[in-house]
Amino acid sequence: MKTELANRAPVVLPPSISASKQMRCGDNSLVFVDFFQGDTQVQVRTAKDGAGTILKAPAAGEPYVAEGGYKLTGTPKSATVVTPNEGTRTCKA
Repeated sequence: MKTELANRAPVVLPPSISASKQMRCGDNSLVFVDFFQGDTQVQVRTAKDGAGTILKAPAAGEPYVAEGGYKLTGTPKSATVVTPNEGTRTCKA
């Protein structure tokens, strides 16, 4: 057992949240976005207590995307958010 544990791959923890923002969009709706350290992952919610969708970017600075038509480009200060039900919205923190 000791040898097996020594040969295991190291445990990789999920990234920490670097910013959690409530953003107001041009159509007066709200989007709730959690930005994670490393700038390759965000979580988007369309309701404050709603279920979140994780969007990932291949590299920092590239758009975050997820299956189903989700896309986010931008920063914690302003972003363009695309969701399947609401379409494209420009939002600011």
